[in-house]
Amino acid sequence: MFTGIIQALGRIHEYEARGADARMEIHAGGLDLADVAVGDSIAVNGVCLTAVALTPDSFSVDVSAETLDCTEGFVPGAAVNLEKALRLADRLGGHLVSGHVDGVGTVCRFAPAGESQLLEIDAPAELARYILRKGSITVNGVSLTVNRVEGTRFALNLIPHTLQMTTLKHLKPGSRVNLEVDMIARYVERMLEFTQPTEQTDEPSLHP
Repeated sequence: MFTGIIQALGRIHEYEARGADARMEIHAGGLDLADVAVGDSIAVNGVCLTAVALTPDSFSVDVSAETLDCTEGFVPGAAVNLEKALRLADRLGGHLVSGHVDGVGTVCRFAPAGESQLLEIDAPAELARYILRKGSITVNGVSLTVNRVEGTRFALNLIPHTLQMTTLKHLKPGSRVNLEVDMIARYVERMLEFTQPTEQTDEPSLHP
C-alpha cells in the first residue's frame, strides 16, 4: 500500500527483455534504500513492483507481460517517480493507493495557470465513472485532487512543489500516463452489485 506522495526521482538504468517479461535496474536517486530488503514493494510510476536485487543506490525488479501491457513509461533512461511502501505508523499525506494501475490516460492539455500548471487528461471510458470533482486520483504514482470532470476528461492543478518533486513536469499533450482511481469507489461499486432488493412474501403484516 502507498500514499501517492513521491519520495524520490529515479531512472531506469538497464532494461532487459525476458520473453514477454522484463527485468529493470532502477537507480534510486535520493530514495533511501537502507531499510529496503529483497521482497519489499516499491511503487515505480505508480506501479507496485517487488525488489529482487539491491545495491546501495539501485534496485532491480521483474515486470510481467501483464504489467507491461497495462502501463506506460518503462523504457531505458526514463525518469520515474518512486515511493516505498506505506508503514502503519506513517502519515497518510495523499490517499490510499494500491499500486495497481487501472488504465492509461492521455494528456490533452498542459498549460501554465498562474504559478501552477493546469493538467487535463482523457481517461479510458471504463474509468470515467470513478473520477469525480474533488475526488482523488493517482497519475504516474502521484496523488492528486480532481478539480473538474467533463465526460472522460478531467482537470488537475499541479503546484510548483509537485512539479519540482515529480516527473509530471515533463508531460506534454499526447503523453501517456498511468492512472489509478480511488479504490474506495471501486469497492462501493462492487458491494452495490451484490445488494439484493428486499424479498416480497405473502405472509400477513404484523400491523393491521
